Amino acid sequence: MSDNISPEGNDGELERLKSAPADRATEGPLDESEANPVRPYVDLGGVKVLPREGLQLRLEVEEGSQRVVAVGLDYAGSTLQVQPFAAPRSSGLWHEIREQIADQIAKQGGTTTQIDGPFGPELRAEIPAVTPGQPESTRLARFIGVDGPRWFLRGVIAGEGAVREEAAAKIEELFRSVVVVRGKTPMPPRDLIPLHMPKSAAGAPDSPSVPEV
Repeated sequence: MSDNISPEGNDGELERLKSAPADRATEGPLDESEANPVRPYVDLGGVKVLPREGLQLRLEVEEGSQRVVAVGLDYAGSTLQVQPFAAPRSSGLWHEIREQIADQIAKQGGTTTQIDGPFGPELRAEIPAVTPGQPESTRLARFIGVDGPRWFLRGVIAGEGAVREEAAAKIEELFRSVVVVRGKTPMPPRDLIPLHMPKSAAGAPDSPSVPEV
């Protein structure tokens, strides 16, 4: 795994290095420059998704602005939410963002455990769920992240892929197949890379609100 922190720099602060699988450039998630140009990807702007049997795609839209802020993928009994963000060229975002996610979940009354997963460090979370008739129910989720060249891709896995090994392997392979399209437009780190409806889509997708974490 490419997952470490450099010694202190001249400014006395720890510089966060990239967190990604050692084989990311060949096995994914891929940068647009690394992807096969003839594969039939679904173009969603900041990400491209490889279609497959049984995969359902939905775009998650921010209320008010109607801006597409995440891509939701339902596959093999699991759900995967992905979001691409701009990142510095030489350093990553996942170490810092992972800590912030854990803090947010703790404030909601949930718990997180960090483990070494297939993509590097990930968070396994138990989050309080609002379920009628089940006041103390929780939902399980996995928060994964990969730092690429000038981008960071965050994923949230729920459903079977958060609890069963066989289902986890299928949804992890789906995350690996995502291609990030950073583009050449200058963007501040942490800005969401713009997403849009598939260019060939006929009709509006579902648009549920995006979870806070």
